[in-house]
Amino acid sequence: MLASIRRRIGAFIGGFNGGFEAGMGNRRLRAFQPSRAHLNTLIAAAGPDITARARHLIRNNGYAANAIESWAGNVVGAGIKPSSLIGDAELKARVQALWLAWTDESDAEGFTDFYGLQRRAVREVFIAGEVFFRFRPRRPEDGLAVPLQLQMVSAEMLPLSRTETLPSGNVVRQGIEFDRIGRRVAYHFLRRHPGDVTDPGLVGETVRVPASEIVHVIDPVDAGQLRGVSRFAPAIVKLFLLDQYDDAELDRKKVAAMYALFVTTPAPGEPFDMAEETEPDGERTMDVQPGQVVMLEPGEEIQTSAPADVGGSYEPFQYRTLLQVSAALGVPYAYLSNDMLKANYSNSRLALLEFRRRVEAWQHSVLVFQLCRAVWRRWMDSGVLSGALDIPGYDRRRAEYLACSWLPPRWEWVDPLKDARAEIEQIDAGLKSRTQAIAERGFDAEQVDADIAADKARERSLGLVFGKVEPPSSDPSQEGIEDSAEPPPSSSDQSSGIRS
Repeated sequence: MLASIRRRIGAFIGGFNGGFEAGMGNRRLRAFQPSRAHLNTLIAAAGPDITARARHLIRNNGYAANAIESWAGNVVGAGIKPSSLIGDAELKARVQALWLAWTDESDAEGFTDFYGLQRRAVREVFIAGEVFFRFRPRRPEDGLAVPLQLQMVSAEMLPLSRTETLPSGNVVRQGIEFDRIGRRVAYHFLRRHPGDVTDPGLVGETVRVPASEIVHVIDPVDAGQLRGVSRFAPAIVKLFLLDQYDDAELDRKKVAAMYALFVTTPAPGEPFDMAEETEPDGERTMDVQPGQVVMLEPGEEIQTSAPADVGGSYEPFQYRTLLQVSAALGVPYAYLSNDMLKANYSNSRLALLEFRRRVEAWQHSVLVFQLCRAVWRRWMDSGVLSGALDIPGYDRRRAEYLACSWLPPRWEWVDPLKDARAEIEQIDAGLKSRTQAIAERGFDAEQVDADIAADKARERSLGLVFGKVEPPSSDPSQEGIEDSAEPPPSSSDQSSGIRS
């Protein structure tokens, strides 16, 4: 009854000019009836299959593997690094030095450093839509610079099916425990990966971990979303079918490359040559040697295999399909396929500008905000409590001491000389500061200046001279006056604003 009323209302409204065609139920849209379920419901139903298929593509599809490596390399590169904003230069130097020492010890598994964990986190969020990190406090006798490590936990370790109401009144939704006002208070992780048969233990056994010990890295797309969804979701079907199509084309080419002969005879019971052999399955075959002349029986003839050629449609079809996959993944076509033949400087720069805007937004809104800031806070607290950092009044001025800037790696362009000159012009014109320019390169300005000063002092002590040296003027009164014999700059040089 309700459906009938809706159809009548839809037909009535659709009769007006300017009605929403997207909401009509006409012939073209009759079969287009998407689910109205919340994203959490859809993830609970399809999330495990989507993640499993995404991981399969990463392992077996070259385009998928290349896309994720490109994304991780551009988001993290050599690492998004902290620059403490502590005003005391000596204290800041000690904090930065201790952090640098700890980054090599941060991984609880011992496979990489903190910046390697960043890269792994980016990969996991791309594949599964989320990843978890658990803080692991260590004992002083473990010998770490700061007694703290990070353990990465995959999305499959938090069961999507775990939904219940606890006796305390808290609610567990998709493995996450919420209190009565909606705050996350704990995560109910499996003790072993559900797909790892090499890990002994009880299947399905869970452990409750307080939310204060967990960092949940996720890029939500809907309000109220609890768990992540793979970035591969809109591209999985096309990638899988394109892979099958490629395999079929390879097999077709393989068959075409085999020069097969077929003998037809009106008397199949008679042998067509002495070289005839009979296979175990009863099939009659003959081994043809190079230059061999085979005499056939009367009535027999030979036909060659001629598989149909795909013609010139293969590459355009591949290109258009990969463009759709590229748009779905948010990765430029050249980064997805490694195909640079269709790229030139202008369209490559345009694509990179858009891609890098997306990457910068993701860096700051997801990776820095959710992971880096949480790790920095916990690391500073652990360093002070363990005595590795001596910061008087830390408890009263904690927010001041925690202030920190995170510096992503610098983007490199095709023509770095032009970019460097443009940056120098911007600094000279007051459009940006050296501090900002150095930060955009992923370095701390104070540390760079200290390094430059140390280099200059060492050069002077050793009598070394590098770079351009201005010859001393013979007439002090002529200092700062240009040589009159030097020709004036051309109009093109003046308009360019680039120094020689």
